[in-house]
Order: sequence, then C-alpha cells, then structure tokens
Amino acid sequence: MYRKQKQQDTPPEEFELSFGGKLAADNRWVILAKIIPWSEFEAEYAAIFTEFLGAPAKTFRMALGALIIKEKLGTSDRETVEQIRENPYLQYFIGMSAYSNHSPFDPSMLVHFRERIDMNLVNRLNQKIVKNVLESQAEEEIKAKKSEVEDSKSEVKNRGKLILDASCAPADISYPTDLGLLNQARKHTEIIIDILYNSVKVKNSNKPRTYRKIARKEYLIVAKKKKVKTDERRKAIKKQLQYIKRNLAHIQELMNAGASLLELSNRQYKMLLVVAEVYRQQLWLYEHEKRSIEDRIVSLSQPHIRPIVRGKAAKNTEFGAKFSASCFDGYVFLDQISWDNFNESGDLKSQVEAYKNFTGYYPESVHVDKIYRNRENRDWCKERGIRISGPPLGRPPKNVSKETKKQAIDDERIRNSIEGKFGQGKRRFSLGRVMAKLPHTSLTSIAISFLVMNLSTLLSWLLWGFFCQFFKITSFFPCLISESDYLVNFRQQNLIFISA
Repeated sequence: MYRKQKQQDTPPEEFELSFGGKLAADNRWVILAKIIPWSEFEAEYAAIFTEFLGAPAKTFRMALGALIIKEKLGTSDRETVEQIRENPYLQYFIGMSAYSNHSPFDPSMLVHFRERIDMNLVNRLNQKIVKNVLESQAEEEIKAKKSEVEDSKSEVKNRGKLILDASCAPADISYPTDLGLLNQARKHTEIIIDILYNSVKVKNSNKPRTYRKIARKEYLIVAKKKKVKTDERRKAIKKQLQYIKRNLAHIQELMNAGASLLELSNRQYKMLLVVAEVYRQQLWLYEHEKRSIEDRIVSLSQPHIRPIVRGKAAKNTEFGAKFSASCFDGYVFLDQISWDNFNESGDLKSQVEAYKNFTGYYPESVHVDKIYRNRENRDWCKERGIRISGPPLGRPPKNVSKETKKQAIDDERIRNSIEGKFGQGKRRFSLGRVMAKLPHTSLTSIAISFLVMNLSTLLSWLLWGFFCQFFKITSFFPCLISESDYLVNFRQQNLIFISA
C-alpha cells in the first residue's frame, strides 16, 4: 500500500533538531535535495502499489534518496542505514521533517528499493535533472545576449559536441573456470540429493552414493597446481562431468521413488535448473573441444551474466553488463545496456537522435573511437551536417596538413572526457564491481551510478561558482581570477539556480 502525502518541502531552517541548531543551507545534501524533482516521479513510483492493501510503503524520496546516499558514500546496505541514522543532513535528504535517533527502515529494504525503482525511471530522472540545469543556463544566456542569440538561431543548425563510447560493468563474481564451475555444480547436486532422500519414506532403500570425498580430492589435485597441462585439465573435467551425470540420475531415481521437488526451496530449484544447463554446455564443450558456446553460464548464483570480450590489455574478457553511454557538456547518460555482447556502432544513430530530442538540435561533431567510424555511420552523419571524428576511410594520405593533425589531436582530447567518466564510475562509484545479485537490481544500481555522477558534477560546478564569487568579493589572488564574461555568467547562473 502507498499513502500519498503532501510534498515534503521542509526548509532546512525548519528541520527539527533535538539538540538545537539549524541545518546549513549550503550543505551538499541540502543543495542536492533541491535539485532533484522528487514530486514529478512519485506518481509513477506509487502506481506499483495498491491504495488500500498492505502496510504503508516508504515514500519515493526515501527510497531513491537512500540509493543515492549508498552510491555517493560507497557504503554497504547496513552502513548506509547507520549513516542515515547518525546524520541529520541525510535524514533531511530522504524527506524526514525532524531528526530521529532510530533507523528509518531496515537495511533489507534497500533490496526492495532497487526492485521497485526501475532503471528506466532512474534514466528519465537523470535526464530531467540535467535538462532543468541546461534550460536555466540557456535562459540566462538569452537574457544576457538576446540579440546575438536571435541572429545566430537562423545560421547555426548544429551545436555542441557529442561523445559516445561503450564499456562493461563487471559483476561481483570469482573468475570462472570450467573445472571450478563443475565442482560447484557437483556440490549443489549432492545437497539436493540429501534433501530429496530425507523426504522419501522408504526404509529399505539405500542412500545413493555420490563419491563426494573422492570427487573433491580429484578436483583439488588439479586446482592446487600452479601450472596444469591440457590433458590433466581435460581429464579432471571429464571426471567432474561423470560425477554430475551420476548425481542427476540419482535425483531422477529419487523422484521416481516418490520424492518431490517441492521439498526444495525456490533458490535450490533454480540452482538445479542452472546445474542441468551448465552440465549440458560443459559436456558439449568437452566433446567438441571448443572454448565458447552461445549463452555460456559463468556463474551459478548469477546465471544471467555473460562473458564480454573487450580486447583490453589488462582484461581481455570481463563478466558483467555491457552498456553504451553518451556524454556532452560534462554530463553522461546511459543509453543502452545488455547482459549479452553487442556492437556499439549500431547505437550511434539512436544516440544522436536522442541528443536532438533532448537539446532540440543535432550536434556539431560526434567524437567516437574506431568501431563507430564505419561507412554507414559516416554517410548518415554527413547527411545531417555532423562531423564525425577520426581519419577518413581508405588509404591514409601521404601529406597531412598541420590543421588536420591539430584537429585530430583536439578530437581525441575531447573524446577522453568520456573515458574519464568511466574511470570515475569504476574507481569512485560502483561501476567497477556491481554488488547487486539479481539482473534487474543490477541494472538499477548501474543507472544510479550514472545519476550520482551527474549530481556530483553539478554539485562541483555549483561549489565552483560559489568559490569564484568568494574570490571576486575578497579580491584574493587577483592574477588568478579572470574577469571574463564566462565566469561572470557562470556565477550568475549558479546563484539564480540555487535561489530558484
């Protein structure tokens, strides 16, 4: 059940503190709370609940705010709840009107928050926040230079620089090996056999032999070696396949004897299905002496994860979700994400069209790497007056002008900004190791990472505006402060946006 409440717009100075005092209006969490349009997306969140049945659910601001806090601070679910309980600014951020020394919710609720808040909802919220900022900046530019903008509207059709790239968000799994997967699968079949045998009410029947001790010893003999020969590995894989085959046959015999799969939990039943598929894949790889198969399972607990071949020097293959992203004006957006590998060059057209729908015009140039620069994408961009970075197709010319070389260097420098965004997401936030286990909650966590990156960028720019204003007033280090129109306009935009 979801109870619709009044908009939680408590000013920071009216937030009740049991120990006295007031919240500072320039605190980062207070500023972020004003930037995020909570009320515009609350109706969509409330639609997944009934109006009368069930316990009252937590508000949208509390659910999304807790996920943003977790991603921003890089903490676990339990630590996130403790941080909220101890910090009045975090309690104000999630919509509470007064400080409380009690936890607002149980740490397990964060799992439900990730399930309820869809990835598409987070992406739309991300776009809405950035669009509000860009529109406020555009209004100030029009007021400052109204005549110049009116003259330039008829001349300039394409504006801005769009940067595209793709990467992978690795999941939190151990490095998969064929022998290791088979050993884990064998252990799960042994547990299932024990459960099913205990449920059979036949006294005269003997418990099926699984040879679990012998199988473990044979696995450890090979697993503990630093260097394993190919024949030794194949022999060990063959033995584990035989053990799993025998165990699956025992499970079928127990079912014929009266055992029911209803004795298994949902997780154990799902594991049995995954083990059967892993056995089929590994048997095919062993018999055909292959190293790859379609929809290959690399984790028993997360069977949706696929190997993503990236061809990087450090990691040739990553295991997680592959995504394509776009970046402009310092903001990054999640465009496509999939657990299967895909060719990101096919997303260029849709990403450019999304840029036009977002801004109202095509970009002046698109900065991409080599995989995007095929003939189809080049012709499509040329028809719309978009310059695509990189050298033209065909044999390179013998003599290259200095202007062309400088343009190529500038294009690569511009394209490096999205690589920096990926680095920020993987080093500072959770894109480097997604801890969520379910497929849809993992996608939500990845989308939250992009949202928090844009919020961090916006917050740093706002603080930089305050920093510039401070030095302008106090006249410290005048040689380092340039009284250009850009800085003046930037300060005005930030102050007007905060006051709004």
